[in-house]
This record gives sequence, C-alpha cells and structure tokens, in this order.
Amino acid sequence: MFRLSQYMRALVNPGGAPRRAAAPHPASAPLGPVVIWNLVRRCNLSCLHCYSFSADHDFPGELSTAEVFRVLDDLKAFRVPVLILSGGEPLMRRDIFEISRRAKAMGFYVGLSSNGTLIDEQRIGDIAATGYDYVGISLDGLKDRHDRFRRREGAFDQSLHGIRLCRAEGIKVGIRLTLTEENAVDLPALLDLMLVEGIDKFYLSHLNYAGRGNTNRERDALHATTRDAMELLCETALEDARAGREREIVTGNNDADGLFMLHWVRANLPEKAGALEAMLRRWGGNASGVHIANIDTQGDVHPDTMWGHDTLGNVRARPFGEIWGDLSNPLLAALNQRPRPVSGRCADCRYLEICNGNTRVRAFQTTGDPWAEDPGCYLSDDEIGRASAELCHA
Repeated sequence: MFRLSQYMRALVNPGGAPRRAAAPHPASAPLGPVVIWNLVRRCNLSCLHCYSFSADHDFPGELSTAEVFRVLDDLKAFRVPVLILSGGEPLMRRDIFEISRRAKAMGFYVGLSSNGTLIDEQRIGDIAATGYDYVGISLDGLKDRHDRFRRREGAFDQSLHGIRLCRAEGIKVGIRLTLTEENAVDLPALLDLMLVEGIDKFYLSHLNYAGRGNTNRERDALHATTRDAMELLCETALEDARAGREREIVTGNNDADGLFMLHWVRANLPEKAGALEAMLRRWGGNASGVHIANIDTQGDVHPDTMWGHDTLGNVRARPFGEIWGDLSNPLLAALNQRPRPVSGRCADCRYLEICNGNTRVRAFQTTGDPWAEDPGCYLSDDEIGRASAELCHA
C-alpha cells in the first residue's frame, strides 16, 4: 500500500513521515507481515473483478473456528501486527464476530474488508461492539456504474447505507475503488462523496490480474487514464495537506505510484523532491512475500492476495511463522532478494529500489514469467531512467 496522503503531509508539514518510511526495508524488521486473511469464499455478489471467483454458496474445506483460533495463536507468536479479514464477503461467515473479538482481545489491529451491502441495522451493533480498527467498503463508481460492476441493482445504495451506519457509530471507514477504463470518470465524484459523507479513507486499487480480474483485464485502465487518476490524487492530497484535512488517500497494486508522485513533486514542489525520494527509498516498494502475506479460506499461504496460483505452505500442516520464514522456498527467497531478479524494463529501471519491481502477478499472468517486466507500469522510459531511452535521445 502506498500512503500518498501521509507522504504529502510529511512534505508540507515535515516531521510526520509514513510508518514504513521510517525504518529500513526489507525484512529484518522484528514484526511479522500484515496478513490479509480470506476467511470465507462465499459472497452475496459476483463482481466483475473479483480475485477469488466467489459466489453465493458454501465452499467445502474452509478453516473451522477452532482452526482459525489456533492460527491466530501462531500469528501472534510470529508478531504479526495487522489482520485484514476479507472474503468473499466476511460478514457471511457465521463466526466472523467471534473470530474478530478474539483477534482484538489478542492485540491485533483488525480491519474488515466488506462490500458493505450486509452492514445493516441488524449487524451494525455487533460491528461496533467488536471494535474494528477500520472497515473498508468497495465502491466501483457512482450508483449505476457500481450496480453494473457488482451485478446487483441497489448495491450502491446498500453499501452507502452501510458506510453511514459505520460513521454514525464512530467507526473509521473507507471506500475502495478498483480503477478501470470504464469507472475512472467517477473518481472526482467519489472524492467529493468522501467530503460530503465524512468518509475517512480512500483506497485506489489498480486492477491486478487474478480471478475474474484476470478474465476482465481488458477493462484495466489504460496508462493515460491511470496517470490522470494519479494526477488528481496528488493534487487532492496536496490540497488536503495545506488545508489541514486528515482525509487519507492510499493506493495499491501498482508500486509505480511512488515514482509517479516523485516526478509530480519534482514538477510542482521541486524543493521537496529530495526529501520525498529519500522517504521512498526507505519505503522500498512492493512488499509481497516480505511485509504482506495472504492466508486463503483453505489455510494456504500466498505472497499476497492476488497470488493464488502459488502456495508457500498450509497452516493446517505448519505454523505460519515456519512457512513465512522458510527461505528454502525459491519463490519466497526471490521475493526477499534485493534487488529482485526482474527483467525487461523493470531490470533497466533506475528507480528499481523505489518500486521493487512492482506487481509480479501481472507479469506472470501476461507472460508466464513472474520476473518479467510489469505491464502495469505506466511510466515512460524517460521517467524510469531507462538506458535505452537515454540512447534514443543521444
């Protein structure tokens, strides 16, 4: 995750750099990774870009409550600080509040990732009493577009109602947009909606090619559209920082965002560019397999939520800490390598230390090689300082 607003505030009001920028990268840090845990595959929606091929029926083989509790103990022993409970739709798991309360009691930061349609008057009491640190709700644009992406009429109104219920209970809540060529037009309106509704956080997720997101990757935002979206987010974050607003804008699934922001700051706040570049180099870019982990519904461990095609181990067979620390696994060892063994434009990039090769899943899905260049990088050869570009201009 790229914490754009935190970096911008740190530039405008020095002294508040993002947390991950404050410590060297990578992974000799004492804490374990952030774990995104898909507790259930069942979902009441069938979204076009779903990475888990969820559907509205039960799937066999999912971890039992007792197994989840044992894994919680393993995660705590490995000093995992953050759990993001996801799905499918996690509110369709019958023991979701029992699991969540136990995780909170153990001292984890606990987030709930939901589509929002099931956050209603019957559930909001349990959600509030559980004490989630954050509730993230996906919106794919304004009403008509969102309902079409979610393939359910009325889904937008239900999700917005869930957001309002969370806000009324004082729960930190955010919205998530998976950017595509079709829904990018709604980005300004969603940022305005945040101010009107008092929403705390906005997460722009670039499309990653997993599940139905891979099937529908022709909908992925073109590079020019992505640049326009990032331009708007940088401008908005700067306005927020100068106005003292605490709205949080973050992005995910495209670590080229850090380098885009660096070029944007060089053009608009040139005196701040050196400070930002130093922070970005400490941040270190893509953290899959290092600071980010995924556990799926069957207990399989993956380098991140989009990497379902490679399994590092299963928590039914081995404690999570043993799986995550086993660098005899070639994939895990390569992900922890600095620099990573990437090729193509990524290998030629002068700023590889900043983005760390970006998202390997897109490379794998388009070429069959997880170390090929990431086709989602929307920066030019000039911007990445590629030698071939310099030769062309010689």
